[in-house]
Amino acid sequence: MDDVFVHEKGLCESEEVGPRTRIWAFAHVLAGARIGADCNICDGVFVEEGVVVGDRVTVKCGVQLWKGVELGDDVFVGPNATFTNDPFPRSRQHLDEHPKTVVHTGASIGANATILPGLEIGRGAMVGAGAVVTRSVPPHALVAGNPARIRGYGERSKRAAAEQPAIATEPGTTPLDVRGVHVQRFAKFSDLRGALTTGDLPSEGVPFTPNRWFLVYDVPSREVRGEHAHRDCHQFLVCVSGRVRVAVDDGENRAEVALDDPTLGIYVPPGIWASQFGYEDGTCLLVLASHPYDPDDYVREYEAFLASVGR
Repeated sequence: MDDVFVHEKGLCESEEVGPRTRIWAFAHVLAGARIGADCNICDGVFVEEGVVVGDRVTVKCGVQLWKGVELGDDVFVGPNATFTNDPFPRSRQHLDEHPKTVVHTGASIGANATILPGLEIGRGAMVGAGAVVTRSVPPHALVAGNPARIRGYGERSKRAAAEQPAIATEPGTTPLDVRGVHVQRFAKFSDLRGALTTGDLPSEGVPFTPNRWFLVYDVPSREVRGEHAHRDCHQFLVCVSGRVRVAVDDGENRAEVALDDPTLGIYVPPGIWASQFGYEDGTCLLVLASHPYDPDDYVREYEAFLASVGR
């Protein structure tokens, strides 16, 4: 541990601390904790035995990392963020095994956020300051509030979100930065009898013949649907009533589209991670699928998805 800096008023009892890590004043790292390289453990941090901290992690002042907490590489934990490791704590009553709380690579936790035990904060996710996280957070999701709810998804494209192509207001196709994904605007025909929208199948906008369809509705606003990719199945999503937001991810670039009009749909080819969130009351989402239901066609773990696209 010759390359580890420990402030003269800090205390490090662990022998498993990586090179170039800095442990500052009044921080206390217990024996049995494991901390990676190039970390910054700030003033007043407590790290209990059994905690695992990856490389290049920043833990700001006033944070306690208890048994069961694991931080991946490049994680940021803001000042006074609180981790918990016992869902029903009682004085002098100890668990034989603590629930595992995992903060995955590149995630950030804002100041004063509270993380309940046994949850996962997905890769690249952002937890807002003061949020109370009661459920696991999907990869790249931005969550805030009490209880924390998804407010959007992080932008990983080389383009800024504001530079994403504007969605066409006239019938036509708008490609997104995400590989193979496009948004289709259909024609609308209106008169005194109401409105009608139609399209041919297959077509440029829907480049497959559906073999299955399903409707998603009565979704509580806090719920997230999707969160998977398909190996072979193509899908096309249309919000026939209400409003829902769709996030798509090819492993390198991301985009987010609000479906808020029956004339608007999004094509999601195989090999794209897709999530739907922010359902408003009365929303009904129609999904056209190129293949019959096959559970083996789903990729449900984000890390497995990244591996499948070579990331």
